Amino acid sequence: MQQKILNNRYELEQKIGEGGMARVYRGRDTRLNRHIAVKVLHSHYASDAGFLQRFHHEAQSAANLRHPNIVDIYDVGLDRDIHYIVMEYVEGSDLKALIAQSGPLPVDQAVQIAEAVAQGLSAAHRVGLVHRDIKPQNIIVGPGGQVKITDFGIAKSALSTAMTETGVTFGTADYISPEQARGQPATPRSDIYSLGVTLYEMLTGRLPFTGASSIAVAMQHVSEEPPPPRMYNPRIPPALEALVLRALSKDADERPATAQEFTRLLSGWRDAGEQPTVMRPVAPRPAPRPTPRPVPTTTNTTNRMNLPQVRPAVVAQAPPENRGLGFGGFVLALLLLAGVIGLVFVFVNGVFDNLFSFTTGAAPLPPPPSAIVETPTEGPTAVPQATVPALANLTSEQARSAIQTAGLTPREDEPRFSDVISAGLVIDQFPLAGTAITSTSVVTYAVSLGPEAIAVPDVAGLRTADAQAMLERAGFQVNVQEEPSQTMSEGFVIRSEPRSPARPPRGDTITIFVSIGDKVRMPDVTGLSEAEAKQRISAAGLVWSYSDYQGRDKLGDQFDRVAPGTVVSSEPRGNGLVPRGTGVTLGVRAP
Repeated sequence: MQQKILNNRYELEQKIGEGGMARVYRGRDTRLNRHIAVKVLHSHYASDAGFLQRFHHEAQSAANLRHPNIVDIYDVGLDRDIHYIVMEYVEGSDLKALIAQSGPLPVDQAVQIAEAVAQGLSAAHRVGLVHRDIKPQNIIVGPGGQVKITDFGIAKSALSTAMTETGVTFGTADYISPEQARGQPATPRSDIYSLGVTLYEMLTGRLPFTGASSIAVAMQHVSEEPPPPRMYNPRIPPALEALVLRALSKDADERPATAQEFTRLLSGWRDAGEQPTVMRPVAPRPAPRPTPRPVPTTTNTTNRMNLPQVRPAVVAQAPPENRGLGFGGFVLALLLLAGVIGLVFVFVNGVFDNLFSFTTGAAPLPPPPSAIVETPTEGPTAVPQATVPALANLTSEQARSAIQTAGLTPREDEPRFSDVISAGLVIDQFPLAGTAITSTSVVTYAVSLGPEAIAVPDVAGLRTADAQAMLERAGFQVNVQEEPSQTMSEGFVIRSEPRSPARPPRGDTITIFVSIGDKVRMPDVTGLSEAEAKQRISAAGLVWSYSDYQGRDKLGDQFDRVAPGTVVSSEPRGNGLVPRGTGVTLGVRAP
């Protein structure tokens, strides 16, 4: 759509987004002189009463919502056959583009965004409004981190109880709740589930469920458990992972009861994560005291003498005041104590062991079991050895035969993807070729699956840079081609080849066709008659505006080489791309 003004007030400047129902333009309110966003319903829905009802319901549902995390609705109107909604304009990009550019977001940033969305949903739920289509494409993130929920076009409230046909389920399959996928009514906990999927994608850079079709994805939401997000991003704290999986519970009753509770849980986790860690000093441990080595008991009294056992120390009680040992008794007690201490010292340090080994020829104490080293058995009782064969580039059958021929036992491991080894050939083995092992050992090998087939992301409608980043992150090379488009604004992707959901091998080249705007090719009309040139111009989507009849003074010798009424030039020149509807001036040889 070219620039125009709706109802002499809202000037459309540039398209900034497009969905199945409408296009969104950045515009300006000429009366209040402020930037706005204008959602314009697709023209082919203008005659569909059901779509018109849904479209205007968005304004009716969200007009009374005032919350920092919800885009404000300013006006709804009709200009001839153009239905539109005027909304708050938010600088920034949608969350889907942010994930495509950055991959997994930092944990703190992801939680902060989810918390803001939960706060906005809480405000909507309090007035009986269920969004039913929470997804990153409907979340705007401003340059300062401001988060806004938009697109309440399929929201359900008291105004929409009879608005949809029986069996019609709204919501995007990638983020749809199990109950919505089963055709059941959406509840506030359905929004919590969709926000849980969005948080999962922010933390891992990928969706919990993917499939060849929307139905396949929806059925996974109904029946399959999501892979734990820490499998894709180990930096996610376990407590946060548990909260995400709780929000993704198939049973709505197991999810957080309200968006406000989800906000509190997210806020509590974030506050706990921001608390500084306090390190307490640990007292140094005392050096370990030597442990006495046990003396093996033996019945051979000629080679070992029995050491006297050390009696445990006895704490003497204080004698009555009127009794005492006297000086002689005190000295005797000191001598006895010194003797006991000396005996313990000798016993602890193993002096007797060395002494007895030297004087009696007894063998020293055997080493502990951990220090015993067994000597390999040699001679006729040794286990037969075999050499591991080379298995690279063999088929599974050939590898198994080679292992068995070498007298070893084969075991095939799970096959693996490889960008180098062709499918069906051995990609890896253990032990390595040439290794000498016992003939009873097992040789493990794995066969290549060939290059991994990757689902092509749907990049239609994205900006060129966002589409390139998404495809490259998926493992593809990207080729960009430009072409005109009547439906897609300049700089946005029209389509890709191959298209989603094709699954080419990783590393293949995906061509994206980027719009250069609604342009047409100016036909080359030189040499044609003026009448024929006008027909060609009109058929190309251009407009004839003026014919400049040129005489000898302008054409010189060319005046005599062409017939009167023949086109000798055009502006714009032929074969160039120009905006549709451009006026064309013809240079014609005068009579």
